[in-house]
Amino acid sequence: MTSHASQDISLVLIKPDGVQRSLVGNMINRFEDRGLKIIGLKMLVPSAGQCEEHYNKNDEWFLKKGQEIVDEMKKDNLVIDREPIEYGRDIIRNITQYMTGGPVVALVLQGHAAPEVVSQMVGSTEPVSADIGTIRGDFTIDSYYLSTIDKRAVRNLIHCSENNEEAKREVAIWFNKDELMNYTTAHERILYDVSADGHWNS
Repeated sequence: MTSHASQDISLVLIKPDGVQRSLVGNMINRFEDRGLKIIGLKMLVPSAGQCEEHYNKNDEWFLKKGQEIVDEMKKDNLVIDREPIEYGRDIIRNITQYMTGGPVVALVLQGHAAPEVVSQMVGSTEPVSADIGTIRGDFTIDSYYLSTIDKRAVRNLIHCSENNEEAKREVAIWFNKDELMNYTTAHERILYDVSADGHWNS
């Protein structure tokens, strides 16, 4: 491989709804077709501790998300019986309960600008606003508002890291170092490994 070949990574979790709907192969195909390489892959039922460490949200995030939910509830004249921050905390409480209830497929993807590319492919965290052509936009229409009313986790199929720093932190929660593979694919050679005279290196 040439020295400029990217080593960026992204953690992807195919959540229980993605596994139950038999979308695992479809999602993996999309990532591989785009040119991303799988360097880690496993199926597991997460622990509550893993989920809590993974999501790692602060009060600012809880308040922002909770306020968005409260604003939507006000539009529909629904009873608001708690502070906005508690509605925000419910998002993580509910997703922890859901994530620990069935198998999850965890992937580590590697490639140039992996976090940005994967985020683009996955789409908006809230499925109802995700663009058509993204994973969430093509396969689900759930929303934070509806899931809050139903008192459950939003069914958005998949998680992905937002940036390289987050990816490194998240990968350490789900994978041991010896579970990550170091190898070169033919796809990588085609993407990155061109010699100065234009011939493909062997």
